[in-house]
Amino acid sequence: MHALLQLPIIGLGVEEFVLLFIAALAGGAFGAALGALPAFVFTGFAIFLGEGLNILQGELASNVGSLGAGSLGVDLTGTIGFGMVFGPHISFAAGVAASAYVGKKYPEMEPDGWDYHPGKVITEAYGTKPDILAVGAVFGVVGMLINQLASGIGLPTDGIALSVVLTALLARLVFGYPLVGSPSGSSLFDMSPFEREEQRAVADGGTDSMRLATEPWLGHQYKWSGVAFIGVVGGILSGYIWIETGSIFLGYAFSAMSLLFLNLGVAKIPVTHHITLLGAVGAIVATEMIGGPIPAILGAALFGGLTGVIGEATQRIFYSHSGTHVDPPAMAIAVAMTIVGVLYLVGIIPTSGYLGL
Repeated sequence: MHALLQLPIIGLGVEEFVLLFIAALAGGAFGAALGALPAFVFTGFAIFLGEGLNILQGELASNVGSLGAGSLGVDLTGTIGFGMVFGPHISFAAGVAASAYVGKKYPEMEPDGWDYHPGKVITEAYGTKPDILAVGAVFGVVGMLINQLASGIGLPTDGIALSVVLTALLARLVFGYPLVGSPSGSSLFDMSPFEREEQRAVADGGTDSMRLATEPWLGHQYKWSGVAFIGVVGGILSGYIWIETGSIFLGYAFSAMSLLFLNLGVAKIPVTHHITLLGAVGAIVATEMIGGPIPAILGAALFGGLTGVIGEATQRIFYSHSGTHVDPPAMAIAVAMTIVGVLYLVGIIPTSGYLGL
């Protein structure tokens, strides 16, 4: 066993693997207890604090003298925000899986006024019900394993985002939902049944209920023009943040924290963390290729806009026609960073952003 866990595909010693395994169990259960979206808001706050400390440490090092890694504390961004506590592949993915489970086992827990399938509720906390927390714990471990394997294999993409997507699709299979679902309109991309408020009968917990026939991820953020526009805007702002601070993830953190207001009921808050993350990457790529702040901003705008459109395309395929949440931002990040990684590996662009290839 010790030799197996030392293989490059895992890249961990036995003790470290067991530690991550136990922490992922707890992180997944805690994510299910909080609910997927509330847990992700905490991801934003953890990364915001971690990036703030990183920026402060960098400024002190440049103005006062050399500081070793961790001089101001641990790497909160990596160990907490993207780690076993609030890493999206742990806590958010666990919350999504718990929602899929609750949609089948406890449809009566659906919040009042919810028009979508009950398996898509990601705003609600599930408290301390042991079976729900156990589902979260299991999927927290699965999320950790997928990310570790993606890293060990050296996949040219964001392993955390990929893990969020794969665990959500796995939850559909495990709990008996269609993997993609059947469109009610002319194609997977047709959102017009939602605009006409068409309904269809679906089985919720063994009973037939009337639900919206097509369920776009965000009723206020699905039209191509608006998605592209907010993508350009978010990309520019995140690119500017990177130019001024050197932080790839600070814009992402602001976007994640803003979802607190969406969770509290501010209905038209845009979801932009995929946009701001790739906006920073676009700024880096443009700087490496051309140099200068204006190309960086333009690169950020391009990457942000394209990622917004990718997110919308993926939600129309994988979210709108089945009964659980498959995260469009995670799908957009996974697709966009795969493109970045492949373009870097074939020598078309000079950097892979934060992938470290």
